[in-house]
Amino acid sequence: MIQSMTGYGKEVVQLPSKTITIEIKSLNSKSLDLNTRVPSAYRDKELDIRDLLAKSLERGKIDFMLNIETSGTETSTQLNEAIVKQYIEQLANVVNGDPVELLKMAVRMPDALKTEREEVDDKEYKAIIKGVEKALKAINKYRTDEGKVLEKDFLARTQTISKLLAQVIVMDPERISGVKERLRKAISDLKEKVDENRFEQELIYYLEKYDITEEVVRLKNHLDYFEKSLKSHDSNGKKLGFITQEIGREINTIGSKANYAPMQQVVVQMKDELEKIKEQALNVL
Repeated sequence: MIQSMTGYGKEVVQLPSKTITIEIKSLNSKSLDLNTRVPSAYRDKELDIRDLLAKSLERGKIDFMLNIETSGTETSTQLNEAIVKQYIEQLANVVNGDPVELLKMAVRMPDALKTEREEVDDKEYKAIIKGVEKALKAINKYRTDEGKVLEKDFLARTQTISKLLAQVIVMDPERISGVKERLRKAISDLKEKVDENRFEQELIYYLEKYDITEEVVRLKNHLDYFEKSLKSHDSNGKKLGFITQEIGREINTIGSKANYAPMQQVVVQMKDELEKIKEQALNVL
């Protein structure tokens, strides 16, 4: 079953003194393009989180955000009292001002506030990892649901191409008759006698160049293979991309050999459906 590379997952973890929000967004990309935003306290854990994301999501442009909000009862930023007092004394020597105003000025000065480096709590980290796993489960479900929509669209378009190919097969005898008639008329217009056996040999050689039997067979096989690949256990957008290239090659060859306006019109419709398949295949994981 195919999966889309487009997805979104979110999980909120509530701890006694903190609210942890985890968000994961993904878009299509040729490879894994992973962008993470985590608090400074978790920088040393970032590689582990990236590995977890990479193993689960495999491919796509991934944006990961970990946000930790601390309640008012707990903060890592404190007033550096000694420094602030020194600033107030120095400011008082320069200007005569209200103590409150001097304090406002002092707390804006360098080193007035100090931030103690938070140590990563094991329980908190385990809660975060569990939250990441839940967010990954959510985004993978989103991708799977989107994949079902893509699969339905792919099948509709490959079936349309198959119906158009059936039209090509039906009109092929008429096309060949038309080619033969044009050749005979061309010879007749020359008003010269030709050896009938020689003419038939040349006609066969000429018609072989316009024969589309092999292309029709290969195109049918490619369409079947594409549909079977949609049902495979693993989602493989690159494989689907390769198959669409082969489908396109056969359609183009039929078009170049057609030499018959009605058939070429049908080929144009086939190309239009294939282009839409190619565009959507870029979103497949």
